Amino acid sequence: MASLAEKIDKLFKTVQPHGREYTYEEVARGCSELTEKTFSKTYVWQLRTGQRDNPTKRHLEALAAFFRVSVGYFFDDATADRIDSQLALVAAMRNADVRDIALRANALDGEGRRSVVRIIEEVGRLQGTNPSR
Repeated sequence: MASLAEKIDKLFKTVQPHGREYTYEEVARGCSELTEKTFSKTYVWQLRTGQRDNPTKRHLEALAAFFRVSVGYFFDDATADRIDSQLALVAAMRNADVRDIALRANALDGEGRRSVVRIIEEVGRLQGTNPSR
């Protein structure tokens, strides 16, 4: 089970609509606008680094809304696991080579896609990595 700080850090690292991490100022301003509750960039930094770890439910709701995830991400392990899988896919798809492989594999039939998976697993085994889910 990931800590609150780890979850917030993951959101910063993977939810990047501008091709970069949000700044603490952007997150604080966005959360303030969503809740009409004051957020400071220092407070966001403290939450991300674990120096503060007991935010109010409204703060978590604002963070969830800002990063466009369910607030359950912060409270429920099953929800967090599901969202983490989606975030991993989003992060992987930022890589042009991964996108190219996915788009090409999508044009194959089921047997062709299974063959590509076997090839990727074999290359991963030869490289000493575990490319499977």
